[in-house]
Amino acid sequence: MAEDLAGIRVAVLLTDGVEEPEFVKPKEALEQAGAQVTVISPKGGEIQAFQHHDKSKKYKADKSLDQVDPSQFDALLLPGGALNADALRVVPKAQQFAKAIDSSGKPIAVICHGPWLLVSSGLVGGCRITSYHTIQDDLRNAGAEWQDTEVLVDRNWVSSRKPDDIPAFNREMLKLFAQAAAQSRKVA
Repeated sequence: MAEDLAGIRVAVLLTDGVEEPEFVKPKEALEQAGAQVTVISPKGGEIQAFQHHDKSKKYKADKSLDQVDPSQFDALLLPGGALNADALRVVPKAQQFAKAIDSSGKPIAVICHGPWLLVSSGLVGGCRITSYHTIQDDLRNAGAEWQDTEVLVDRNWVSSRKPDDIPAFNREMLKLFAQAAAQSRKVA
């Protein structure tokens, strides 16, 4: 069943080193479902994507973090890529953005190394989450219950481990975002 995300505004937060399929494939799935997707990076401009260890294409950010407010969005997508996630996790405005989305109860979809931003934002304590296996200790040390599973939904979060999980990740992300969209339509 196709999810209807017409009118939902999704922020995709990333920087150089993003794992290309973890950015491109979920973004395409969101757009095909009718979501308005905004690509945000700390400084705006071009973002160098990677396919594992190799440079791939460059993508243009729609906005910089200075140009957006979390209240403008209904959901957040955090793609992985070790370089991307490691650089993004230490950006105070990125942390504030993730905290604001989460504290509003809006859904967050996160894959691979993407949870590092959630760890550095102090958000993972008490949650169940999956990720790329190399950061499981970071998640556990921050108070999360880490599980090695293709896709995991907990509260307003959906998480997956790696590019191979993208079909399941997209399916559950679209469901979670559609539930949030339906809820906000009821309130409006």
